[in-house]
Amino acid sequence: MLTPRRFIVVLLVVVLSLHFFLGLVVKDYETLTARISERFRSHPYSSQMDAGLNTSHAVQVYEEPRQDNTDFTYQRRANATFIMLCRNSEVQGVASSIQQVEDRFNRNHNYPWVLLNEEPFTDEFKKRVSVLTDAPISFGLIPREHWFQPDWIDEDKAKTERTKLMWKGIIYAGSVPYRNMCRFNSGFFFQHELLQPYRYYWRVEPGVKFFCDVSYDPFLYMEDNNKTYGFTISLVEWEATIPSLWSTVEEFMALHPEYVAQENSMDFLSNNGGESYNLCHYWSNFEIADMDFWRGEAYQAFFRYLEAKGGFYYERWGDAPVHSIAASLFANKSQVHFFRDIGYRHDPFQHCPQGDDWTRGRCACDPNDNFDYAQNSCTRRYENLFV
Repeated sequence: MLTPRRFIVVLLVVVLSLHFFLGLVVKDYETLTARISERFRSHPYSSQMDAGLNTSHAVQVYEEPRQDNTDFTYQRRANATFIMLCRNSEVQGVASSIQQVEDRFNRNHNYPWVLLNEEPFTDEFKKRVSVLTDAPISFGLIPREHWFQPDWIDEDKAKTERTKLMWKGIIYAGSVPYRNMCRFNSGFFFQHELLQPYRYYWRVEPGVKFFCDVSYDPFLYMEDNNKTYGFTISLVEWEATIPSLWSTVEEFMALHPEYVAQENSMDFLSNNGGESYNLCHYWSNFEIADMDFWRGEAYQAFFRYLEAKGGFYYERWGDAPVHSIAASLFANKSQVHFFRDIGYRHDPFQHCPQGDDWTRGRCACDPNDNFDYAQNSCTRRYENLFV
């Protein structure tokens, strides 16, 4: 008698025999069955079925790339934006930088862009740049009073000092526009009307390189961990460009000791407890930071004090040492963060992540080409703050 159990056994034998027979006589039968199996795996419910199987090998699942109309409405994001200071003539470098940021990070987050210029952006520039991102992008004009050399600066004195620096071979020694940029980035960019809605920013410059995928949200990391300032590269400044900066900082600290954080990073800035400046600073062409810090009482008082000295024009004070000194003194050291997993290059220096960070980020940089512990790097001094 053919019981149900016997029927199943007979059916199984017939199927296996047929499979064996077809494998012998039908050309490419093995390839055909593999394709059928792959088609089954790509079924929308296949992942649910696989979850109940105890497989001994990994299965590669093809995922459709994200379409341009992805809805970011319910994705948690920080109140943040990218910011770039650029000119119409730099459109190729601007396009390259934006494309890298989008490909490596922002295509999954859709954070807005704010581009600023001391002259109006051309329609051609806007067209070239706007096609690179689905995120909102704004083009802003810098107010004249925030950019150009103030009328109260003694131009004869400033010109004399520029000439002295030129004789010393200092880069940008004779450039007034460079000094305009340093002053703007030190004290005014966060006041621009297009940046008022935002708290955090990621500064991007034309023609830089981003080597690695960023699989998390650095803005949310800053927010969730109470970070104020983030960097990738640190180095020493040209001493000839800031001869009176540290004495000015000392004067300000003596007048306003209440602004100096208890757990500050003075040891990053000085080898002797603040008696002198060791020239270490965070390279500000990359920075992810909290604009509320720059807008706050301590930094506003600090910048006004620096501005009154005229050092942005009588010397060549840069926004990098100004930002670095402020972040090191007015924030706790735990609020300054080294983004060691973000690969970045601004010629001639680069930070290339190491070890597992390099692998996880699918980094395109050579890990042996890394400025972190080069002769003029200050990264080890930063790390020693936490030893």
